[in-house]
Amino acid sequence: MREQQQEQPQADRPLLEVQHLRKYFNTKQGTLKAVNNISFSIARGETLGIVGESGCGKSTTGRAVLRLVEPTAGSVIFEGEDITTFRSDRLRSFRRDAQIIFQDPFASLDPRLSVAEIIGEPYEIFNLYSRKERRERVQSLMSLVGLSTKLTNSFPHELDGGRRQRVGVARALALDPKFVVCDEPVSALDVSIQAQILNLIQDLQDRLHLTYMFISHDLSVVRHISDRVAVMYLGKIVEITTYHNIFTRPRHPYTQALLSAIPIPKIRARRERIILEGDVPSPVDPPEGCIFAGRCPFVMDKCREAEPALISTEGDHHTACFLVHDRTET
Repeated sequence: MREQQQEQPQADRPLLEVQHLRKYFNTKQGTLKAVNNISFSIARGETLGIVGESGCGKSTTGRAVLRLVEPTAGSVIFEGEDITTFRSDRLRSFRRDAQIIFQDPFASLDPRLSVAEIIGEPYEIFNLYSRKERRERVQSLMSLVGLSTKLTNSFPHELDGGRRQRVGVARALALDPKFVVCDEPVSALDVSIQAQILNLIQDLQDRLHLTYMFISHDLSVVRHISDRVAVMYLGKIVEITTYHNIFTRPRHPYTQALLSAIPIPKIRARRERIILEGDVPSPVDPPEGCIFAGRCPFVMDKCREAEPALISTEGDHHTACFLVHDRTET
């Protein structure tokens, strides 16, 4: 199968293909299954949004895809090559093509370095360009992300949250990557600043032909930026389709519940809320059968006995739910 993928024309092959990815952590309570057998792909120039509750495994997925944490099992195929097999030299080369924008712009920046030093640090790590060229490229990147060159010698604590995140974006783009994981890049920012950073990220994608994995717990943000959306619950993808289908025709009960919680910005406008009962199961001891069965208002007997596969239920709309599967068959 992998040989066939390598023979596939470059233009038709997804930039990233994730196959049966798992990431487990050993804890005192047992094995925590943070990411548990998920598969998806991202086309060149596409933005795949990944949403779900805190603790569902979305950030771990982003880090495992970049090998910032080592996957327990599965394949991550980037431009036809499985990066999980890369040794240090090949992995170092991959780092130039794939970068990350972190959630907290303060915690992710070294407080001892100036803005220019933070943005230019990737050039030092990879020993690229002369000192003059580095300085010119740093200034160019600052201009690209909307930072005044007056801030060149400023330190992170002297900047507001929006400017700090712009520094993080500039650093991620320093090596001209093809793929960027955006790990909740606006969740720590004020609403007005969120819009600015989202618009910047979209503008940079168009100008630089970037491919994004955009991780967020906020469906409103994901709707603004994504081409397709994957909904995660307890380490698994339960639904994946276009952003239009997710917001107009959600099929999985969990997706429907998430959407019902989005506020409507109109006076006296109401949406029927779907209140999920019970707690999210422990990823250390996930339930048998469907992982959502214990909270699902439409649970059936077979939901507690077998795990529904993530299959196509309508074109490019994939859902892991027996209720949806039965409706599709009939």
